[in-house]
This record gives sequence, structure tokens and C-alpha cells, in this order.
Amino acid sequence: MTTSAHRTPPFGRALCAMVTPFTEEGALDLDGARLLADRLVSEGCDGLVLSGTTGESPTTTDAEKSALVRAVREAVGDRARVVAGIGTADTRHTVELAREAEKAGADGLLVVTPYYSRPPQDAVEAHFREIADATGLPLALYDIPGRTGTRIEPDTMIRLAGHPRIVAVKDCAYDLLGTQKVLARTELAYYTGCDEYVLAMRAIGGSGFISTVANVAPRQFRAILEAFDRGDPAEAARLQQQAVPLIESMMSAGLPGTVTAKALLTALGLPAGPVRPPLRPASPGTVDELLAAYEELAHAS
Repeated sequence: MTTSAHRTPPFGRALCAMVTPFTEEGALDLDGARLLADRLVSEGCDGLVLSGTTGESPTTTDAEKSALVRAVREAVGDRARVVAGIGTADTRHTVELAREAEKAGADGLLVVTPYYSRPPQDAVEAHFREIADATGLPLALYDIPGRTGTRIEPDTMIRLAGHPRIVAVKDCAYDLLGTQKVLARTELAYYTGCDEYVLAMRAIGGSGFISTVANVAPRQFRAILEAFDRGDPAEAARLQQQAVPLIESMMSAGLPGTVTAKALLTALGLPAGPVRPPLRPASPGTVDELLAAYEELAHAS
């Protein structure tokens, strides 16, 4: 059996969970999205994941999601994969978003487990199968039980891997044992969604990452994978550890990664804009801490 350690990653290895830029008035900033997308791809991202958690999908409209896919597709052309986040708590609505993303030019779909309703595993499986049947696009399952309240259990993942369009997983379950069980028994391409696990995921046979921190440091995160893939695990470990202060500042400081990513992008003069309520902007003191961590990594690399 061919395992995911040998599978060609369907969306590349280095993916950014891109923020959704807004104007100062809170409207969708498509020009900013084009500029940011172009920068991220030029700095080493193989793919961009739009309208995920980092992209503030709960507060963007269906029309905004489609417009964002079209704008980013226009900006990056065939230089990178465009993956549309379409997950909702409603199967019918998610199917509609899947079809609209396909029309807008997405290369793939990211679908989170239905949240809040806490469906049992047979319902979770049926949900994903219905969405996978709705379009011709490859599907990545997004397993983040800390936000959704429901795990995609490894046995469920193994069954879903038999669907021809379910090809990947964004893994935020913090269960490397369960991840390895699925890797050993399927051809699913695993992407870590936890920036501190970039090297760990690659080392156990994962494909790469879908990173929030890559909004500001795409080149540095790609370098971790490149060092490991050229046979230098010690250098890969050094690079991963070098990124820890920025990862901690952005992802473990009590604020959502969306807030910290947008604060740092804005401070660096890059497109981002404000977050939409109920999220609130980072404080000036937090921005100073983020800049210090970013500058430390930039100087080291």
C-alpha cells in the first residue's frame, strides 16, 4: 500500500491560511487581498487557504467568499493552489458554498467538522461525503475539535479516505498517535494547522503545513520543510526552534491568530485591515511584542 509519506501533496507543501483583508471601514478589500496573495506566493507559499478560521469566515458573506476566491485566483494565476474554506454547521449551506467556490475558480475545498451541534460520527461521515459528492474538487477535512466540539475520529477518517475526492486533512487535533494511525492506513495527505508541529508532522510522514504564522513569515516556515527534505533534520529542528518566539506570540498569547496576524501585517505596512466584531484589535503593547518576535526571527534568518 502507498502511504501518505509517498503521496504527492495535492495542494503543495507550504500553504498559508491567509487573512481576509478589510478596509478601515470593514468592507472586503479585494485589492489588498490580491497584493497579499501575490506576496505570499512570491515568498514561497505553494497554496493559499481562503476563508478559514484565520480568514474570519464566520463574519464574511457568501458573496464575499466567492469574490475573494476570484480576486486571489486572478492575482496568483497558476503559480499556486487556491483552496476555499467552505465549512459551516449546515450541510446544505456547505454544499452551496462548495459549488460557488468551484465556479469562482478554487482548486480545492477545506471543510471543517460541523460545529456546535456536535453530531455523532456517522453524521460527521455523511456530512463530508455529501459535500465531496457535490463538486469535482478535491477536499481537505479540517479536524479542530477544540473549536468545533467534535473530533473526526481516526476510524472515521480512514473510512472517508476511500472517497476519491477526499484527499487531505488539516490536522489541529493535537493527537499524533491518531494521526499516525491514519497515515499508516490511508493515502491522505496530512497538513498540520499547528505551527509548532511543522517539523513534527513532516517527520512522521505528513505533507506540510497550513499556517497562520506564514502570513508574516512564509519564507522561514518553508525553510523548515526544505531542510528536512534535503536530509538535514538538525537544521530543520534549529529553524523550527528559531520560530518558536513568533509562534508563541501569535498563537499562544490569549488572542486568536487572526487578530495577531492582522496586527503584525498592519504594523509591517502590508494589507490586512481591522478584524470584524466580535473580534477586537490587538493592544499597542501586544503589537510591540509581536514586532519584537518578528524582528528576532527576521534577523536570525
